[in-house]
Amino acid sequence: MSGNVEKFQYDNTIVRMFLIASVVFGVIGMLVGLIIAIQLFFPALNLGLSFTTFGRLRPLHTNAIIFAFVGNAIFMGVYYSLPRLLKTPMFSRTLGLIHFWGWQLIILSAAITLPLGMTTSKEYAELEWPVDIAIAIIWVIFAINMFATIAKRREKHLYVAIWFYIATVVTVAVLHIVNSFEIPVSFLKSYSLYAGVQDALVQWWYGHNAVAFFLTTPYLGLMYYFLPKAANRPVYSYRLSIIHFWALIFIYIWAGPHHLLYTALPDWAQSLGVVFSLMLIAPSWGGMLNGLLTLRGAWDKVREDPVLKFMVVAITAYGMATIEGPTLAIKSVNALSHYTDWTIAHVHIGTLGWNGMLTFGIFYWIVPKMWKTKLWSTKLANFHFWLGTLAIFFWVIPMYWAGWTQSLMWKQFNADGFLAYPNFLETVIQLIPMYVMRAIGGCMFLIGFILCIVNLVATAKQGSFETVVEDQAAPLEKNGGHEDGYWHRWIESRPFRFTVLTLIAILLGGIVEMVPMFVIKSNVPSISSVKPYTPLEIEGRDIYIREGCLSCHSQLVRPFRSEVERYGEYSKAGEFVYDHPFLWSSKRTGPDLHRIGGKYPDAWHYSHMLEPTSMSPGSIMPPYQWLIEDELDVSKLEKKIWALRKVGVPYPEDYESQALEDLQEQAETISASLKEAGIEAPPDREIIALIAYLQRMGQDIKVTQK
Repeated sequence: MSGNVEKFQYDNTIVRMFLIASVVFGVIGMLVGLIIAIQLFFPALNLGLSFTTFGRLRPLHTNAIIFAFVGNAIFMGVYYSLPRLLKTPMFSRTLGLIHFWGWQLIILSAAITLPLGMTTSKEYAELEWPVDIAIAIIWVIFAINMFATIAKRREKHLYVAIWFYIATVVTVAVLHIVNSFEIPVSFLKSYSLYAGVQDALVQWWYGHNAVAFFLTTPYLGLMYYFLPKAANRPVYSYRLSIIHFWALIFIYIWAGPHHLLYTALPDWAQSLGVVFSLMLIAPSWGGMLNGLLTLRGAWDKVREDPVLKFMVVAITAYGMATIEGPTLAIKSVNALSHYTDWTIAHVHIGTLGWNGMLTFGIFYWIVPKMWKTKLWSTKLANFHFWLGTLAIFFWVIPMYWAGWTQSLMWKQFNADGFLAYPNFLETVIQLIPMYVMRAIGGCMFLIGFILCIVNLVATAKQGSFETVVEDQAAPLEKNGGHEDGYWHRWIESRPFRFTVLTLIAILLGGIVEMVPMFVIKSNVPSISSVKPYTPLEIEGRDIYIREGCLSCHSQLVRPFRSEVERYGEYSKAGEFVYDHPFLWSSKRTGPDLHRIGGKYPDAWHYSHMLEPTSMSPGSIMPPYQWLIEDELDVSKLEKKIWALRKVGVPYPEDYESQALEDLQEQAETISASLKEAGIEAPPDREIIALIAYLQRMGQDIKVTQK
């Protein structure tokens, strides 16, 4: 090695910026989460406003937590750890600033557009096409900065944390781009390029792996850096790290179909999801054990150090979530858990326990480091730890209980062979006490975070911020030849080849699952009676999407006796061929709607949207009076027909010129039907379009009951 030693500096200012953003958006995201939790037992908190309903706020909460709170924390950790691991400053401070401000503008755009109902409806990917493009651009800027930093490193071998950073950057880019293919209608409206079953597969390939490669792999990278730093001990096993990394990124990408068990997705795809989900247990627990065993011999320090306490609970929560996920992918278990609050509890073991607690631990470690001082109050940090841990129990235990209650009540038959609880609302009412307890847990978690902020601010005030940190190291020698030591060292010293191998590992599963779905027609059998939506139904469907109705209502009847008895014939793949996007949902707070068409008269739907409790006493659904008052905007109808034809819906050529006339004719028919029931509703109101869509659902196939 060269004897020359070069001096350089690490920039803490960009780290501080991402830290502050994570803290601010974390409070906002958790506050919105608390509001929607309360709305589920106190509907008056919907406030009677279009932009404050549960359906509008839920995607705001998920995006704020995932991309604002966790996302900024990831970038904080990467911008702190990457230069130090590579012994070089970040490649470009300018690119870092563009990354920071671009990401915050994306978050701001989400905070504006989602409450306004501008959404694609795809879970964790609700943002419309201009924002999707902005995300891709900012992500590429981040990738350039990261890989350019790696290229000018002074350390030859990449530390394990960097492996996970590379996997995150590469995979998130692939996931985001593939899932975001859509045809724009206007500046903030588009239709998914994919339809029905194919759209569902692509979405949950993305959705599951957004959890895997945004909420998991970067946090594993942070764990591998900050846990040894906080414990002042080396990682337990380098070899286990290798197995953990490669097995995890290869297997994870296959598991998405386990979100679609017992749906219209072909059985072969469902089975792949189940098998690979079960295989995930091994690498996931390998990572958990590697983290916990890093603390071997340091448990006395864990008892005293709040940073390590947070990290231990986080890693334990990671282990619990990653054994529960594969368990929920077993079809017999999934038959009970899917569409219930059990899944919600599982998700929050990961977000509250894994992401939340590890983030808090890193905050408590990094702030004293950058402000060159000690933590202002260890007692307050310990109090936050116990309050946060107790809050998680208050949050998830009632939701587990709620999920089991829902599923068992939905499936219960009486001695005469009839559903014991035919009225869906009976199951909802039973959950109210559990929703109250969940909100208490959420409030406790938020209070703990506020105490954390107080502690961090006081710590910063008593210290002095270190803008830059001086360091020195010998330059990297550019030589080839054999690597000393373990075989994996060869690939660690070649970042480009490492990245290519990572890309191959994550692409294989997606290709094997998705290509057959698009090229083999038998995977989505056609049904001749299934026709495209009428112009009025298109507008009604877009209103349904805008209001976030799929946050509470699924559109997929599973092939269970209980569901067929309750809702009607189970759903077929061919019924969804014109659905851009699909709307199967992932949670039933209200009943499934796939067979709602024709079940109730138009007047019932009108009254139900105006005041839900008038039709369903005890309902927790908010009223939607603006649908009664607002005039239907048909200015984009022609463009919608054009865009839907582009994605494969077989509207006749030049149908745009006739669409408005057909819309008005169908609207007048529904208006006349309402008038016969004593309801005056002009045909140009939004409620008319929504009724048209609701009455269409499930009407394309008719099954004769024997």
